[in-house]
Amino acid sequence: MKGKKNVCRIIDANLNRCREGLRVVEDCLRYVLNDGALYKKIRDIRHNTDKILRECYSCLIQERDTVTDSGRDMPETAKKELPEILAANFKRAQESLRVLEEYSKTVFPQSSAKFKTQRYAAYNLEKKVYLKYKKFFA
Repeated sequence: MKGKKNVCRIIDANLNRCREGLRVVEDCLRYVLNDGALYKKIRDIRHNTDKILRECYSCLIQERDTVTDSGRDMPETAKKELPEILAANFKRAQESLRVLEEYSKTVFPQSSAKFKTQRYAAYNLEKKVYLKYKKFFA
């Protein structure tokens, strides 16, 4: 079924995008802000997200096509300051989790609610980070 292949490709891309965004946030919390407690919480979100469809890894990776991906050569927005990088990567992860929540309903319906849980965990953690480090974002 071609539709399933396309959905699996979307899910694969967004799992990668989500984990990458969470990892950028994780490294900022760990190495820039030196906040072990918040670092562990974002790491938990990343690990929990990864576990949701880990058993489907081979099915998802088979649909990956980075060579002909039409978005591959899109220019990225330049971010010069660490607060911009942190905020953008929180959003990147949250948006990806929303995409995963929606598209997984069609091929992996049991995972949709799990992605929603991780999305709200990311929203809550973003708020905690912002409130704790308002001066960092100023």
